[in-house]
This record gives sequence, structure tokens and C-alpha cells, in this order.
Amino acid sequence: MSELKKELGLLQGVGLLSTSLLGTGVFAIPAIVAQMAGQDGLWAWPVLLILVFPIAIIFAELGKHYPHAGGVAYFIAKAFNIHLGRVTSWSFLSVIPFGLPAGLYIATGFWRSLFNLSTEGELFAQIITLVLIWVIGSFGAAASGWIQSVIALLIIGLVMAICFASSPSVLTVEWPNITDIKMAPIISALAVMFWCFVGLEAFVHLSTEFKRPEKDFPKALILGLILAGFIYWACTAAVIFFAPNAIVATTALPQIIATLFGTQALWLFCIIGYLACFASINIYCQSFARLVWTQAEIDYPHSPFAKLSSRQSPTNALSLVLLLSLFFLLLIHFFTIPLNSLLEYANGVFVLIYLLAMISAIKLLTGKLRILAIVCALVCMGLLLVIGYKSLYAIGIFILFWFLAKKVNKNIN
Repeated sequence: MSELKKELGLLQGVGLLSTSLLGTGVFAIPAIVAQMAGQDGLWAWPVLLILVFPIAIIFAELGKHYPHAGGVAYFIAKAFNIHLGRVTSWSFLSVIPFGLPAGLYIATGFWRSLFNLSTEGELFAQIITLVLIWVIGSFGAAASGWIQSVIALLIIGLVMAICFASSPSVLTVEWPNITDIKMAPIISALAVMFWCFVGLEAFVHLSTEFKRPEKDFPKALILGLILAGFIYWACTAAVIFFAPNAIVATTALPQIIATLFGTQALWLFCIIGYLACFASINIYCQSFARLVWTQAEIDYPHSPFAKLSSRQSPTNALSLVLLLSLFFLLLIHFFTIPLNSLLEYANGVFVLIYLLAMISAIKLLTGKLRILAIVCALVCMGLLLVIGYKSLYAIGIFILFWFLAKKVNKNIN
């Protein structure tokens, strides 16, 4: 059996996770939180981190004890059976038709605003983005890790510049007294903010490529989570400090940049914004590729998708993922499917994957960690209820793949 190259260190891991968590959210969610909860939103981020930390701990423990490129699908197969693992794997890949195209639309939106691109010009920029992801992926996980570490540093640099460019500093923004905060707006904001931390499940696919997965993977996951949480909080504080009356969420940070550094600085903002989105899309594409490669090794070991390149990278699997993304990107382009619809149905798939990961942890882990996994599973079930009928897509796809996987089992046997 082929093995992926173990070349990720702690710094690269932190860069990969933090940029995947920040992604497109850092340029819109802080302003939405400020709109929904006002100054009370400063407390919303610590609350969310407290809620997400148990899930992150479970993912860290699973990645530490069972490092594998198959991620959640491997955990499910290990806890129950290969059939259920295969279904989980396919369900995760069902994000590709709308999740990746949605990310590409958000990423190239920065170029659209700068150059007033036509629809065809934006499509061309999206295709170029896919090509760049393929080039980076062909060099292995270390290339992605170093590039995304640089992107993480750029985002941190931008946020720190915003925080300290004024006197007094943004970081001196006054926290509301905890006894005076209103919980209803914070709870409403949390429903939006949770999606800033979707990415933990994708990061697990890279656990086997750490030089020391048992030590560096859990540290990278926790440190990346804390770093992303701080950046989101700082951006929210900046919006409250500089643009509390921003009407359109996506214009708040550009407005702050123009106020502090002049309109010419918007170029830098758009470049960093695109890179942040690119980083998020990249880690998902690399994770999907590793999932395809792992599943191909199990089911079709002689297929080209079960082979690694000379650099020990699943380049063929990555090519398949990107070609599928291109296909659905073209469909969405010609049928003009709204971006909101793409994102809403993607969320249902992600929550279902989180729920499956927690269920596998209940079986694989012991003691206090098992109890923690039960609590996390209940949280995920609650989120599916919050999503409502839109979660039926994820559940329906899972059921469909269940029956298709049975046929695959018969053919293999």
C-alpha cells in the first residue's frame, strides 16, 4: 500500500487550519455579528470557542490515535464497518457540486470589484484558481502548508494593522458588562458564526502527513482554532470601533481599510482577501483528493486514482476533484444558481459529517472523551434541526449512497 509523504510540521499545520477556518468568513461574518448583537458580539466569540472546543478536542484525539488520509470516513469504518465508511466518504464528496463553486465565486468576487469583471471574465478567473490549486497540490502537502502559513501571516498582519493603526487601539474597545448583555442576539449570531469553524473535518484528512501526528496534529488543531477565533474577534472589534453603522456586511472591512490607509490600500486588501479564500478552497480540494485516493485504494486498487505521483501526492485524485468542480462550476454559471442556496445546502452536509465523526468517537474513544463525544453528537443533532428542511439534502444523499455502496460491495466481492 502506498503512503503519503510525512512532511508537515507544527507551523505548517497551524497555517493550514487557521486559513481554512478564516477563509471567506473573516471578511463578512464579523460585520454580521456586529449588526446582529452590537457590542455584545464581543462576548459571542469566546462563547463560540467554548462550544467548538469540545468538537475540536474530539477531532484532535481521533487524528492523534487514528491518523489517516480518509479522515471521518476512516473513523466510521474503524468504529463500525467499511460499508458505512464508504457511504460517509461519498457523502463528504457530495459537497463538491456546490460547496467548491460557491467558494470560487466568493474568492473571485474581489477581482470583480476591483476590475469590474464581466461574468465571463469572472469564470475565467475561477478556472485559473482551479489550475493554481492543481499546481500547488502536485507538490504535496508541504507546499500547501508553507503557502497557507504565509497567507495566515498576511491575514494576521492586516488585522494587526487595523488594530494598532488608530489611537486608541481597536483592542481597547470596551467590553459590555457580562451582567448587561442580551443573550437572544448572541444566540442568533452564534447560528451564523458556527460556520466560521467549518474546516476541522477537512483538516483531519492531513493528519497522516504530519511528521509527528501524535504530537503536532492536536497542537496544530487547537492553536489554529485559537488563532482563528482571535482574528474573528479582532475584526468584530474593528467593525464596532470604526463602522458600527455599516449596512452591507461585506463593505465594512473595505470601508475601514479606506478610512485608515486610503483607497489605494484596497488593492492590498483584495489581494489578501483572495488569498484567504484561495487557502480555504485549497485545503478542501487537497482533502477531497486524499479521500478519493484512500477510497480508490480500498475499492479499486488498480485504478489511476489509487496511485501517487513521484512526489507522493494524490495528483490523479486531485485532478478528478478539480474536473468535477469545473463541471459543476460551468453548470452553475449557465443556470445562475444563487450563491445563498449553494451555501445553505452545503452546511447540512458539513453538520452531518460532524455528527458522524462524533458517533465514531463514541465507539473509538473511552472514559471522559467518550462522554464528551456524546455531548458533541447531541450538539450536532441540534444543529441539523436548526438547519431544518435544508438538511434533508445531506440526509437524502446519505441514504442514496447507502444503497449504491451495497451494489459496489457485491461487485467487489
